[in-house]
Amino acid sequence: MADQSQFRLFTERRFLPFFLTQFAGAFNDNLFKNALLLLVTYTAGGLLGLPTNVVVNLAAFLFILPFFLFSGIAGQVADKYEKSLVIRRVKLLEVAIMLAAAVGLWFGWYELLLLLLFLMGTQSTFFGPVKYAILPQVLDDDELVGGNALVGMGTFVSILLGTIAAGIIMGFDSAARIAAVGVVLMALVGYLVAMKIPATPAGSAGLDIRLQPLRETWRLFAIAAERRNVLLSIMAISWFWFLGAAYLTQFPNFAKVDLQGDETVVTLLLAVFTVGIAVGSMLCERLSGHKIELGIVPIGSVGLSLFGFDLYMNMPANPGPTDWWLMLGESQYIRVVLDLLGIGISGGLFIVPLYAYVQHETPADKRARIIAALNVFNALFMVVSALAGIVMLGVLGLSIPEFFLVLAIMNLLVAGFVYQQMPDFALRFIVWMLSHTIYRVRHEGLEQIPEEGPVLLVCNHVTYMDALVLAGAVRRPVRFVMDYRIFRTPILGAVFRLARTIPIAPRNQAPDIHERAFDAIDKQLRDGQVVCIFPEGHLTEDGEIDRFRSGVEAIVQRYPVVVVPMALKGLWGSFFSHAGGQAMRHWPRRFWSRIELRAGQPVAPENVTAQALEERVRELRGTTL
Repeated sequence: MADQSQFRLFTERRFLPFFLTQFAGAFNDNLFKNALLLLVTYTAGGLLGLPTNVVVNLAAFLFILPFFLFSGIAGQVADKYEKSLVIRRVKLLEVAIMLAAAVGLWFGWYELLLLLLFLMGTQSTFFGPVKYAILPQVLDDDELVGGNALVGMGTFVSILLGTIAAGIIMGFDSAARIAAVGVVLMALVGYLVAMKIPATPAGSAGLDIRLQPLRETWRLFAIAAERRNVLLSIMAISWFWFLGAAYLTQFPNFAKVDLQGDETVVTLLLAVFTVGIAVGSMLCERLSGHKIELGIVPIGSVGLSLFGFDLYMNMPANPGPTDWWLMLGESQYIRVVLDLLGIGISGGLFIVPLYAYVQHETPADKRARIIAALNVFNALFMVVSALAGIVMLGVLGLSIPEFFLVLAIMNLLVAGFVYQQMPDFALRFIVWMLSHTIYRVRHEGLEQIPEEGPVLLVCNHVTYMDALVLAGAVRRPVRFVMDYRIFRTPILGAVFRLARTIPIAPRNQAPDIHERAFDAIDKQLRDGQVVCIFPEGHLTEDGEIDRFRSGVEAIVQRYPVVVVPMALKGLWGSFFSHAGGQAMRHWPRRFWSRIELRAGQPVAPENVTAQALEERVRELRGTTL
């Protein structure tokens, strides 16, 4: 897929029926939920003897409650059974619920509709884990980001369209009956396209389903915590849902009070925010180069705060009565629209790589339960978001723009904590920036690197950035072995410490560092990791490959492992090379340089010699420096 658009997936049966199924489901959820809330607000005041605002909040509570009650069981079901079968059963349940909802809408039985809202939440609870767990089974690794981008885009667009459709329907005299027909038709469409989803292997056929709702939901947290990086990614995703819920909840009052807008302004704000998320989601596939790229996540988190700050700083000074058309035409409002669009785009850049990372890094037999844990965290964070809004706007008396400013500040604090706990985010961001400013890297033969198990990489050494170029190209995490003196360089030393690089020194200069390096290399290989060394032992002084030292032979003698030779070409003459003098002592003359990274056939441990590897790297590099 590397040279093809993610939209190609729309032409394939392994993806399109699933996409249409989830699109129809999200559309129908929001059509039914918003139609019911509008009916309760405008035609069924005093329902259950309660004020309208209480009924509206009760409806929201009933829809989200099943995520806390049944996510544990839903994750077990999705892990145990074949996923296309689970999807069809869940969509059939939706048809049954919508038939009952049609009756309730037709005859105005609003108490029944509140119960059915709880059942729709239950249906969504069971669809959520299988929705994201199926993607890694039907998509290749280089399609996972693009597939998640399409699903994210489709979800938010369907939410927007379902919400708008409910508002349009409410403009008709027979609104309830039109809504009744609409929800049944959409449920049937979802079920029919679900019938076309191809079968996938069951993840954990021997899993026992335990019907203990609260206990199993609690157990999800323990399963999610088994991999710390996955848990942190889940928390980061849920933080976005906290922010998203906070913005969306305040849009009606924000439009009315702070922008002096009518109801069309509320729709415009919702549309701009949602379209922004969809655009950001689609940009991920292009910016990531068809791979799971955590380096994009910090861009998204910074954007969420920067656009939030700008929104606060550029509120209209003297807003007057306005509608959606004036919002788009007057300069004092257009900055608000652009900032909300930027917040949405940043959100899409933030969550899509994280969703793909969680899917990729979780075992297939537990993936659905971990997605179910993610859904619980999302629901919990949205509830906390509502409480935060009540406290800050009601108790503390903040204005809505001030509340948005607090969210932007909180986002920086949360992002800083996550990146401090998970340095891979910052490292991948540095690598991504390098590959999109200084270098343009072309890869060849990287499939020669085994997808799992220990492997030793050897490569020629041209610049201080060689390790970061390799780290950005190789899909597996790589532990690099580099001259201990580089750690004395203020900036580069911090970067390589962040990358957990193994420092090494000649035995005659620092025997203790030398021995610790070989012990660390041995441990990493025995743990099944990828280790990379530069056998020349120093940067090239003339662009040519120097003699390979015997250290590579010593490593393989201690722990026999396959060795993959690699060659970098095109880096000589760049800012970080010794061309024209000492590296980094002259002004950069080349940006966005075209460079190549080539990998050769793996060499069996019994055939490893420094001389043979040097000759192979020379062949891979060719005559171009």
